[in-house]
Amino acid sequence: MAAVRDVEIDPEGTFKYILVRLQRPDGGGQRDIVRGTKAAEFHNHIFEKVNPEMEKLGYECKCLGGGKIEHNSKDKKIRVFGLSTGYGKADHSVTVEILKKEYTDYEIT
Repeated sequence: MAAVRDVEIDPEGTFKYILVRLQRPDGGGQRDIVRGTKAAEFHNHIFEKVNPEMEKLGYECKCLGGGKIEHNSKDKKIRVFGLSTGYGKADHSVTVEILKKEYTDYEIT
């Protein structure tokens, strides 16, 4: 699982994101990752890109929900909010904890 980055989000702007749970089919561990991009018009567009990539690496994916991320790299601030109409609201507290590991010098709310 170390080959998969915890966070892949756009470096700037406000965009949709999803929280995805990766799991080995044999039940050998799981972890959650965050993916977000301005390129996605809808949350499922992000999942449709992530899912085949992870399946190639031998993982099963489950979308745990979505929302929006406001990323201000100049001020080193990230705000997590909102929800996905298709997937429901992600647990933003889980998302914030994952983001804090990647963006250690940021203010994340």
